[in-house]
Amino acid sequence: MSGRHVLVTGGAGFIGSHLVEALLERGDRVRVLDSFDPYYDPAVKRRNLQGALDDIELLEGDLRDLGLLARAVQGVDSVVHLAARAGVRSSLELPVSYMEVNVAGTQGLLEAMREAGVTHLVAASSSSVYGARSQGPFRESDPLGVPASPYAASKHAMEIVCRTWQQLFDLQLTMLRFFTVYGPRQRPDMAIHGFARKIKAGEPITMFGDGSTLRDYTYIGDIVKGLLASVDRPLPCAVLNLGNTNPIRLDALIRKLGHALGIDPQVVRSGNQPGDVPLTWADVSLANQLLGYRPTTSLEQGLERFVGWLEQV
Repeated sequence: MSGRHVLVTGGAGFIGSHLVEALLERGDRVRVLDSFDPYYDPAVKRRNLQGALDDIELLEGDLRDLGLLARAVQGVDSVVHLAARAGVRSSLELPVSYMEVNVAGTQGLLEAMREAGVTHLVAASSSSVYGARSQGPFRESDPLGVPASPYAASKHAMEIVCRTWQQLFDLQLTMLRFFTVYGPRQRPDMAIHGFARKIKAGEPITMFGDGSTLRDYTYIGDIVKGLLASVDRPLPCAVLNLGNTNPIRLDALIRKLGHALGIDPQVVRSGNQPGDVPLTWADVSLANQLLGYRPTTSLEQGLERFVGWLEQV
């Protein structure tokens, strides 16, 4: 039991709600800041927190509200910053909003922390910052490519802003680059969730490209372990990959998902999607060294757990 007081921004989302439950389970005090943005049904996010509402302090509002941020950071020991506009394809349509929330919103949070004397931040970044690459694994020391989408650009810019504040104001900063997180409560717009619902309904699914794109799918339980370790082990300034280290082709993922559902998927091929990258592949040796991070959930195990959850919602 760590007994910390933790602010989780975006705490009603997929990753955030799992982290909130894990923090509460071990005895931490938790404050959640979430806007319940309608990017997908806000009722889904409220259900995510349903079991924790009696045990948390919930602040509802926008990350760009500076007065709300000042309230949110008061008295906390650590901030886990998960709030963001998510999704590569949506960012192609709303690039300004992504920069406002993911970059300016993060800058407002950093300034609120500085004014309140809060010195420990764990911030969620993304594997998308590595750009379009065909060789892996990706290491934190690799030069970052040109972002393939406004979402990727906003996460890269967020990292730069965080590092600037860390250098200027002695912030203890850990930035975690997540690699395609999946599991129960996954956002409905993400591939595994969208595919599964269509396969269950007997509808064809659209596979963009020839199925050869590779993704390092990482189970939510492994991500939460990495987040908890980041809360418990403040680092001066670190950028760390959290992935599964075992990328799989898109066509193979679809087959494995169909097997977990017990249904043969109907697949319709389409052209490549703008903003997509050919490969994500995490080298997690640095996260293992600094946090003790070690993913333990195979894709087959994770898909079974996801399907079990989907059958009940």
